[in-house]
Amino acid sequence: MRDVWSRNVFSVPRGTGSGFIWDDAGHVVTNFHVIQGASSATVKLADGRDYQAALVGASPAHDIAVLKIGVGFKRPPAVPVGTSADLKVGQKVFAIGNPFGLDWTLTTGIVSALDRTLSGDASGPAIDHLIQTDAAINPGNSGGPLLDSAGRLIGINTAIYSPSGASAGIGFAVPVDTVMRVVPQLIKTGKYIRPALGIEVDEQLNARLQALTGSKGVFVLRVTPGSAAHRAGLVGVEVTAGGIVPGDRVTISQGGSLSYLDPTLVVVPLPSTMGDFEDPQTEPPGTALTIRPSQHYRVLRKVGALHTDVPGSGKATGHFLELLYRKGH
Repeated sequence: MRDVWSRNVFSVPRGTGSGFIWDDAGHVVTNFHVIQGASSATVKLADGRDYQAALVGASPAHDIAVLKIGVGFKRPPAVPVGTSADLKVGQKVFAIGNPFGLDWTLTTGIVSALDRTLSGDASGPAIDHLIQTDAAINPGNSGGPLLDSAGRLIGINTAIYSPSGASAGIGFAVPVDTVMRVVPQLIKTGKYIRPALGIEVDEQLNARLQALTGSKGVFVLRVTPGSAAHRAGLVGVEVTAGGIVPGDRVTISQGGSLSYLDPTLVVVPLPSTMGDFEDPQTEPPGTALTIRPSQHYRVLRKVGALHTDVPGSGKATGHFLELLYRKGH
């Protein structure tokens, strides 16, 4: 069970924040809350150059925004990108930012915990799967990079937990694997479209179906027409004169247990190199779609050639997708 932390983000001078160069095209990544409501933005580089920046796109759900500057002839270097998939508690990290207006400040610390959640409130939406660090993160650090000991990006500093507003050794960063998923889509389309499986579940009906069938897991109540689940052949509950006919269900295996699944079931792209997959269209209603719970929600059984349409593009993604159970989202 992940701990859920409330936000207590001390206010900073309006429009003050940090960021980093993403690529040689001049894209700059920062926090959404840093630029939220701004009519214009200026990016100041470490060499003293100032650039007017245009907003490319933002994902409030991840507190990520992308700006673009006119880089001219002298292109600023992009930050090297690492991975957050193999981070360990105790690993050394470095935070760079603009705390209290003090430019180019470097602080050090360790990874204190993984998979933290910030609850949503007036200062922003809920954000999950965060890195917790004791590296000093203060007002103005928001949007700056969290780096590993090799100088590679592993997260975006996004919030602190502190009664006073100053660093209390509890800071949070959006993991770089999330950034890698969100930022390219923001650059391409200007917004992040969260993939959705397209099913509904009901806690009370689920309990009845478990009692009726003697089966554990979560029964699909309804499937949204035209959704990825519908195209993959998933079937919901059918009510007939003879009673309730169960449809597909999701179960937990390998020691896990589950009586009710939060309505948020999401799918994420899988590269085709992941190997074979099983197509639900070839299996009858009632087939158990099994997943394995773990920190990274790795798939035990891949669920078909699901794909999601991107509104306005007229196209559908061509990736295979895996079914995930996301706790606390």
